[in-house]
Amino acid sequence: MKQILIIEDDRNIQELLRQELNDEGYSTSIAANGKEALTILKNKEKPDLIILDLRMPAMDGFETMGHILKLKHETPVVIHTAYPSYKDDALALAADAFVVKSHDLSALKNAIFQLIGK
Repeated sequence: MKQILIIEDDRNIQELLRQELNDEGYSTSIAANGKEALTILKNKEKPDLIILDLRMPAMDGFETMGHILKLKHETPVVIHTAYPSYKDDALALAADAFVVKSHDLSALKNAIFQLIGK
């Protein structure tokens, strides 16, 4: 079963993503901010994919992405944000996919499937 790390501070979105991705056959773990995510990435098994929100407390998605790149993690990263204007930011361009948050999760699911399959 493919493992996805969801880095998201909004609990409602965390639960929605967890339920939807579990229903699709993926295993999920949650980090509420970048600091939690880096602890997971340094201490646990490497996930098959990371979903990364950009606006979070403690450590935002841009800083988190910078640390992921420094760790030389080859894990695909999907930026999942409500702010489409960040798409051309240099660190956003380093992600494997950029998906704008929506009620419809099909764009996110399609990006995940293209990157890691089922």
